[in-house]
Amino acid sequence: MTIPGGDFLTTGLNLISQSLLIPVVIILLIFVVVVVISLGGLIYEYTSRTKVSVEEVSNLILDISNSPNVDSLKSTIANSTIPKIQKDILIKIASTENMSPNTREAFARKLIENEEGLTDKSLEITDIITRIGPTLGLMGTLIPLGTGLAALGSGDVNTLSESLIVAFDTTVVGIGSGALAYVISKLRNRWYEEYLSNLDVLSDAVLDFMAKH
Repeated sequence: MTIPGGDFLTTGLNLISQSLLIPVVIILLIFVVVVVISLGGLIYEYTSRTKVSVEEVSNLILDISNSPNVDSLKSTIANSTIPKIQKDILIKIASTENMSPNTREAFARKLIENEEGLTDKSLEITDIITRIGPTLGLMGTLIPLGTGLAALGSGDVNTLSESLIVAFDTTVVGIGSGALAYVISKLRNRWYEEYLSNLDVLSDAVLDFMAKH
């Protein structure tokens, strides 16, 4: 027993699914380009990033605490080995002599939150590819299989082989781009966590100094 209008519904579903194949392939190609660019950015970031050890951070905290005045504090920060962006933020916090303690703390928190937002933004694209890449790869696998199976039923082996090639290619591209994006996000996330942790500790040291002077 057939459902009334069932042929119309299945035909509509087939048209919708087949129409999604080209957008899926285009998005996967875009993902590949983005991942390659991100990989280049990761390599550049690794070679140019300033590596700061725990000992260097600890020594800087002691130097900040032992600074005799604000000018000496700024000089200590400027001559340290931390990244330039961190120096700029800490010097901005150290330049808030005229602010009340609460306002100074809010100002420092806002600067740190802005840095957190920038790091999150740099991870967004690869995080999206990590989650969506394999899904699009699966869609690119299943969509042409419908055409391939229909061709197999009519004995059209050529159409079947073409459909299988598209299916396997989209699977490989989707999983590959997702896996590479995951590695990029994982490495960057570890670097950024260390960066933000150092910034948070150093900003607390500067705030404590400002509270005492």
